[in-house]
Amino acid sequence: MSDDLHGYFFEELQPGMASTFAKTVTEADISAFAGLSGDFNPVHINEEFARTTMFKGRIAHGMLAAAFISTVLGMKLPGPGCIYVSQALKFKAPVRIGETVTARVEVIATVPEKKFVTLKTTCSVGGKIVVDGEATLMVPSKA
Repeated sequence: MSDDLHGYFFEELQPGMASTFAKTVTEADISAFAGLSGDFNPVHINEEFARTTMFKGRIAHGMLAAAFISTVLGMKLPGPGCIYVSQALKFKAPVRIGETVTARVEVIATVPEKKFVTLKTTCSVGGKIVVDGEATLMVPSKA
């Protein structure tokens, strides 16, 4: 079981285990993410411009929503101590200011010889998947 300094050990992980993290995206989140990442695309930060796009208004950075997947992986399942190896992402719908994004991860496979775990990763808003993907992580062993 996980604690503040160490998450699940590889041997504790089984297909079907899942965890979530939810956060409502704010104006401050988008501004902070733009500043941190350097991505000042006007579709994210300029309402006047964004109204002229297919989205008819500002949208959050796709990678901001995807970052919530990292929160679940690094803090809950597998949790502290795991290391990202890869992440595939498909952005399926925009996220807007004020919407609550729920990131969910589910163990789908383990690779004992490498201590790798493969997880289905999604983000949803109101039950609709907005980000779909798959991650591989290296997880510490009890041994």
